[in-house]
Amino acid sequence: MSRDAVIQVIDKYYPRDREARHILLTHSRLVADKALSIARNRPELQVDMELLEQGAMVHDIGIIFTKAPDIDCHGEEPYIKHGLIGGQLLRENGLDRLAPMAENHTGTGITRQDIQAQALPLPAQDFIPRTIEEQILAFADKFYSKGRDLTREKSLEEIRRELDRHGKRQVEQFDTWCSLFI
Repeated sequence: MSRDAVIQVIDKYYPRDREARHILLTHSRLVADKALSIARNRPELQVDMELLEQGAMVHDIGIIFTKAPDIDCHGEEPYIKHGLIGGQLLRENGLDRLAPMAENHTGTGITRQDIQAQALPLPAQDFIPRTIEEQILAFADKFYSKGRDLTREKSLEEIRRELDRHGKRQVEQFDTWCSLFI
């Protein structure tokens, strides 16, 4: 797995003239920088820095195939599926090791119970960050949106309020990560 392979997969799905590419690259770089900073500050976690950075750069690769016109994504799939789609794209392009980082970064993870209780259009399985790299990525991702305030870092309270709309478990997991990563 190389940096060139990551750039090639982005180039394959995100033409240079699309706003979606600018949004993806800006958001992904901010998330990567935040994640790498966390990892550098916690050397005892023994993070694979290359894996973390590459995974951060492609964690949202699937957004282009979703219906999210406000971020120049004009696909047919619901946005909640972008992680699953991203994992499939990464595997199809030989980046299997990065696929779980796309699949498991939404919220603080999506459980089989979440999928069933909310009738989410996802396979009934857990999409939970398991490795330390996946957890740091999912945590760092919460600090940045892909909307109007693309480069503004959210506060911990803003993140908690957003996560609370999706259930108490999301906030509890985020708080666990705060105690581990901050």
